[in-house]
Amino acid sequence: MTKKILLSCAGGFSTSLLVNKMKEAAKAEGKEYEIKAVAAAQVEDIIEKDAPDCILIGPQIKYMEDQLKADANKHDIPLEAIEMQDYGTMNGKNVIAQAERLLG
Repeated sequence: MTKKILLSCAGGFSTSLLVNKMKEAAKAEGKEYEIKAVAAAQVEDIIEKDAPDCILIGPQIKYMEDQLKADANKHDIPLEAIEMQDYGTMNGKNVIAQAERLLG
């Protein structure tokens, strides 16, 4: 089964750019993930409807991490903030590796 990775930031735009980089990195490594980006306001709804396997949030919404993590924990979904350097450089390979650590 394909694992679902959800990315979130304030509006979903900058993480959508990172999604493309992550898909490229995964493809280059022969891996397949369902990766999508949403605005922070949509995370709770996506957790309920789409059940992602892990959630990564942009550094600019790290202040929301505890609130979002509380929602994710109700469904046993790991959530973590993306490393600022990887986010800033849009390093899809490193963010895939971070997601894989969360996925176990």
